[in-house]
Amino acid sequence: MANASAAGTIDVGGDLTVNRFGFGAMRITGPGIWGPPTNKENAIATLRRAVEAEINFIDTADSYGPNVSEELIAEALYPYPDNLVIATKAGLVRTGPDDGEADGFWPKDGRPEHIIEACEGSLRRLKLDQITLFQFHKPDPKVPFEDSMGAVAQLKEQGKVVHVGVSNVTEEEIRMAQRIVPIVSVQNRYNVDDRRSESIVDLCEQEQMVFLPWAPIQGADTNPTVLEIAERHKAEPRQVMLAWMLARSPSMLPIAGTSDPRHLDDNLAALDVDLPQADVAAITNLAAG
Repeated sequence: MANASAAGTIDVGGDLTVNRFGFGAMRITGPGIWGPPTNKENAIATLRRAVEAEINFIDTADSYGPNVSEELIAEALYPYPDNLVIATKAGLVRTGPDDGEADGFWPKDGRPEHIIEACEGSLRRLKLDQITLFQFHKPDPKVPFEDSMGAVAQLKEQGKVVHVGVSNVTEEEIRMAQRIVPIVSVQNRYNVDDRRSESIVDLCEQEQMVFLPWAPIQGADTNPTVLEIAERHKAEPRQVMLAWMLARSPSMLPIAGTSDPRHLDDNLAALDVDLPQADVAAITNLAAG
């Protein structure tokens, strides 16, 4: 059975090295990313299986549940392995279960006081003295971006945050953030059907930032190119997609999520898929189509 070390490693912020296959902890919550999971035992087992499989980068957010994902991570894994990096985010709040109209149930709140309060809550729930990677979840059009990032910079100055990342951002917003505080990661939606962050992947590679693709396997089951490649490799489409992500750029750190240990193992099996350069190029070139 493949484990995350087979993906090789990636540096985060110049002083952290993690295996280049992470885990996204959004799906361990309840339906609609709301409330506790339907099967808590499975959620706990999935987190423990991730660490057992040498995944040492877990991505979460205070809005997942809300709070539930962070609470489950602490319940399953605390005291944490020395090499485990837990990245969390702040900047979204919740009004109810996500029914597919995400903005309606994930309102943005980039007020500095909210960012600071959210960080304090994450520290408590995760039972940490410092958050290794703290990411601003999404720019809030009602709040100047510089004010939101200034609050994150303040948390870093206070030692409550070690490294800073941004999420759901444009290149212009990345540049604005970099003028306020060092940015080590960018987390944007990126998959076979959504390639709006193609240039940002390249920017991360050029500037030694980590790119964290969210919804990384969405669209894989319906894309004809991915399906054809998967059939040839006797692999599942999502495994091909994750293998392509790793081949696409050395800055890519996939964080596919699940609430089922067996599904996690299926995702890890992507590390056994050896895509030739022609297949990598075929998927990459879909962006130009």
